[in-house]
Amino acid sequence: MERRSFLNRTAAVASGAALAGSVNLTAASAAAPPGPVPTRSGGAGPQYTANKAPLTSEPFLRLPPGSITPKGWLRAQLDLQIAGLNGRMPDVSDYLGLTTSGWSVPDKPGWEELPYWLRGFGDLGYVTGHAATLELTRTWIDRILATQQSDGFFGPTSVRTALNGGVDFWPHMPVLDALRTWQEYSGDERVVPALTSWLAFLHKQPPTLFSQGWGSARCGDTIDTAYWLYNRTGDSWLLDLVHDMHTNGADYTHSIPTWHNVNLAQGFREPAQYGVLAGDRSFKDATYRVYDTVMGRYGQFAGGGFAGDENARSGYHDPRQGFETCGIVEYMHSHQMLTRITGDSVWADRCEELAVNMLPAAFDPEQKGTHYITAPNSIQLDNVPKSHGQFDNGFAMQAYMPGIHQYRCCPHNYGMGWPYYAEEMWLASRDGGLCASLYGESAVTAKVAGGTSVTLTEHTGYPFDETVSIALSTPRSVRFPLYLRVPGWCSAPSLKVNGRGTHARRTGGYLVLERDWHHNDRVELRLPMDVRVRTWHDNRDSVSVDRGPLTYSLRIDEQWSRFAGTDDWPEYEVRPGSAWNYALDVDAAHPDRSFHVEHARATAANPFTAGSTPIRLRARGRRVPTWTADDQDVVTPLQPSPVRTSERTEVLTLVPSAAARLRVTSFPTAGTGAAATPWASCTASFSGVDEPQALVLNGPAEPTDSYDQDLPRFTWWDHTGTDEWVAYTWDEPIRASGVSVYWYDDTGHGACRVPAGWSVEYLDGSGTFRPVTGATAYGVAKDSFNEARFDTVRTTALRLAVRLRPGVSGGLLAWRVRGA
Repeated sequence: MERRSFLNRTAAVASGAALAGSVNLTAASAAAPPGPVPTRSGGAGPQYTANKAPLTSEPFLRLPPGSITPKGWLRAQLDLQIAGLNGRMPDVSDYLGLTTSGWSVPDKPGWEELPYWLRGFGDLGYVTGHAATLELTRTWIDRILATQQSDGFFGPTSVRTALNGGVDFWPHMPVLDALRTWQEYSGDERVVPALTSWLAFLHKQPPTLFSQGWGSARCGDTIDTAYWLYNRTGDSWLLDLVHDMHTNGADYTHSIPTWHNVNLAQGFREPAQYGVLAGDRSFKDATYRVYDTVMGRYGQFAGGGFAGDENARSGYHDPRQGFETCGIVEYMHSHQMLTRITGDSVWADRCEELAVNMLPAAFDPEQKGTHYITAPNSIQLDNVPKSHGQFDNGFAMQAYMPGIHQYRCCPHNYGMGWPYYAEEMWLASRDGGLCASLYGESAVTAKVAGGTSVTLTEHTGYPFDETVSIALSTPRSVRFPLYLRVPGWCSAPSLKVNGRGTHARRTGGYLVLERDWHHNDRVELRLPMDVRVRTWHDNRDSVSVDRGPLTYSLRIDEQWSRFAGTDDWPEYEVRPGSAWNYALDVDAAHPDRSFHVEHARATAANPFTAGSTPIRLRARGRRVPTWTADDQDVVTPLQPSPVRTSERTEVLTLVPSAAARLRVTSFPTAGTGAAATPWASCTASFSGVDEPQALVLNGPAEPTDSYDQDLPRFTWWDHTGTDEWVAYTWDEPIRASGVSVYWYDDTGHGACRVPAGWSVEYLDGSGTFRPVTGATAYGVAKDSFNEARFDTVRTTALRLAVRLRPGVSGGLLAWRVRGA
């Protein structure tokens, strides 16, 4: 489906059925640890624009763009961005024409593409100082401001009536961010009046406007702008507007109103944002609750994202499910905002996890192309649509390309990822200090208590190295607190000042050094990085391997082939050139002893390729031959660990997952004997719309009825009245004495019915399928499991031979095999 058509369809869903079909929140799985509340030191207050009453004070404040100079690997990523897709987007995107975009010429078409791109592009210029980027940013800011009308509206005229006859306020949201950061960088005096006029225009609209379209699910973005403006103008009506948006927008306080991945990535923070005005902790708690619920259902794998290859879908939580590139950068942005709002270091941890494990893999190493989804387990990236429901969209989503019309939103939006990350590395604290929030080679120049401007220069190989060194330059001695985030994975940080161990106050997730600082003072923070194994019980007891903030993936030989594009803008597919279907051998008593850390002698400027990463792990594993790709080259879902395999042990190389474009990050574990489960491949006589892997996904499922729409299903649609089969195959013989089958039947909704009849067959020693003997009745009841017992067989394959009813099709929700 062409991207605009797709977006129009899903926008309608967001404003209608998806929001109406919201689900109530469950209680948080665990109370979030309270974040630090920095105390005022010696009467010192914030040195930068902070919340005015009645807004609640934020523990940390964003520094003006240009305050932080990223260096090292992060600067290398930003330089790639300048030379790559985001930096040269006007060369390839027909949405960015100065004479053809409605953001420059109002009677021309325009929507989210230019706003998305400009938001990241401008900040790319601010953090790098790249002259051409800054010049083009200024040009677009001038053009956008020149479109403002007397009633405050600006931009494409078509947007005025695009949402059920009213204004579609969503595409303005990223523009508001772009205008704000431009004002903070340049001091442009036109911006505050322009934003005031726009928000006044919104305030005059019927409040029900905020219950419609993408903007309803993402209104936290406009709330953030309203606070920003209020803190500069003191206009109290802005707080009334915030109340209207919260009251009428999508309700994340009591429910999850949408399962669209980008809506969730942006919207889940809205209760905490509104709580800044309401002054009620329950709103902040609601944001934690939504996060816990979403991640508890769909984020049960490493990398920081969740299974949202458009919408998160019931039953589809395996690590083969992707996270949209827009979702990655929006989730990072939300975590950054929540770090400042709550002061809780867990949000910086979560932002970092996404940035160093998932974001680089969302585009090719030269950033000339991106793809729509990035998955923890992904063994082929091709430009072929997947039609069996593996992903939520029917269009091809995995190849690397500029994708202006294929992926549309993501190529324009991804650009904010690294620039925003760079701008949030250092924060001001409300008590006149500074906070090292996201570690990386950098320098920051900022005001501290008393208005003294200091420079802190950070030297580190983090996240590949565990030592962070900070040197201070100050024109005079000055007292202020320095906050140093201690990542949640680090249990024993150590700290030195000027070469000597020192005591630091521990506040939440931070070490706080509050002292008189002198020129050339040096701080050394050590964050010991141990190898850790995480077990994901809700994803078949699979495991992931971490060291420090990095998660590791199997190194798969990547065979890149250019299938389209130009020399400037190549389009790539990536296929595996080596085996990938391994289970890890892990010492259950001492998991860390199962891995050996190897450091490269030389570090490359871009550490996010398998060949240039400065660190890797050696592990041991065994092949699982029946763990295969499906018939459309998508990795099949995980099955319960430990997995029974008699294959020989091999030495495996694991690399940081962000350096792996082909990746297995969630591993089964290897085992033997009765405690281990044989791995079954699942195939069928025909798979059109639905794939037989649904039966693997549904292994432990208890359907509510034969029309359970919350479970994946397998059907033979659109075959009708035919003889069909579905089979399990194992590497090693198993003993079976029965099966339980739950038929799919959509009477009243579609053309699938319980079958006319069925039987069980087993594969004998000659390779022939034969009927089992001694079978009990083969039931075709709806809304329950149909159990059939038979004489015990020893076999490597079982299949259900099914006769469909005349004129209709059929299928299954679950199929279980009973051992002997």
